[in-house]
Amino acid sequence: MSNSAASPMAASSSSTAAGRASGKATSFIPELQSMMFALGDARRPLHETAALVEDIVHTQLINLLHQATEVALLRGARAISPEDIIFLMRKDKKKLRRLIRYMQFRDYKSRVLKTIEDEDLLDSDKYSSSSSSSVNKRQRLLQDFMSSIDQTGEFLSLVEEEEVDEVKQERLERIEKMTRNMDSSQYSDFCESRQLSFSKKASKFREWLDCSSLDVKPNAMSMEILSYLAYETVAQVVDLALLVKQDMTPKTGDPFQHAISATFIQYCNSSAEATSNKKETDSPENTPPSTPSGPLTGHQGKMHSMAQGNGGPNQDGSSKIKQRKRKKSAAACGAEAQSSAIQPAHIREAIRRYSHKIGPLSPFSAQKCGCLNLVLGCA
Repeated sequence: MSNSAASPMAASSSSTAAGRASGKATSFIPELQSMMFALGDARRPLHETAALVEDIVHTQLINLLHQATEVALLRGARAISPEDIIFLMRKDKKKLRRLIRYMQFRDYKSRVLKTIEDEDLLDSDKYSSSSSSSVNKRQRLLQDFMSSIDQTGEFLSLVEEEEVDEVKQERLERIEKMTRNMDSSQYSDFCESRQLSFSKKASKFREWLDCSSLDVKPNAMSMEILSYLAYETVAQVVDLALLVKQDMTPKTGDPFQHAISATFIQYCNSSAEATSNKKETDSPENTPPSTPSGPLTGHQGKMHSMAQGNGGPNQDGSSKIKQRKRKKSAAACGAEAQSSAIQPAHIREAIRRYSHKIGPLSPFSAQKCGCLNLVLGCA
């Protein structure tokens, strides 16, 4: 891998180490494993993969917070507001449209909860006047700010558009295929994983981002947007990693099978060497001979085994064979579960591909910033 390809991951790890200099006391790895399972990973995602995803998401959000702080200071604000984050996302129309729909959904959920609390399901006048004016604050805030920076009408058109989100549709189709062969208990676990989000653990999320150390702190609605963007970043990383995993899966009769990333080939070779070395170490040839014992000791061992009901030498040998088969089957099940999960190499290769500039004029492109930004895109 070239130095340019390796720079995004190196920048991610260095900024993560700088962002967590105070100590990695808060961790979302267990929650991220459940989120990754709900987004298409194996039932038991690897701890190493979840830790890598956590580092990537944490780095992205810390960078976003620093940029939003600069924008807030430029306009003389005392806190980071949603306007600062929306301003940073203005060049990525698809992600901005997705955020608008999320904020509309949050307003709709607030209206429903307020209606249930008031127990006025049939009072449509009250619902449309007082409730609508007090609960639709997110949508009104978005529309007011986007109209203030909109010169061509393209931002306001995002609010009214009702196009199908292709990325969301692909995720739903993938989830539907996952749940086809699940039983009731598996589907129950899957539904619990689907309900996990960063917003449901707001205090832990704020501590994870170390918001107390910021000079300009985000307000409640900004934290709501940040938690949404954190989950979307996890989903995007999983989407890219699954594509890489699909490309890396050997296909019979594929003439382009040799055209695999050198990083993944090196990873597979190192894993294969480690496995082969372990097998050679555990082979019977390398096992030291047992300590010789006298005839009396051997006779006592046989009598003891027969007294415990182990039978003769044939039965003792068959029991050893069964134990070996059990170990082999357990190892095979573990290897199969590990092979079906997203590997750290898939994540690294996905980040490399995402940050790679394609085209003959890419070295001279104005977007050659050398940074990785999954939240805002290459703006």
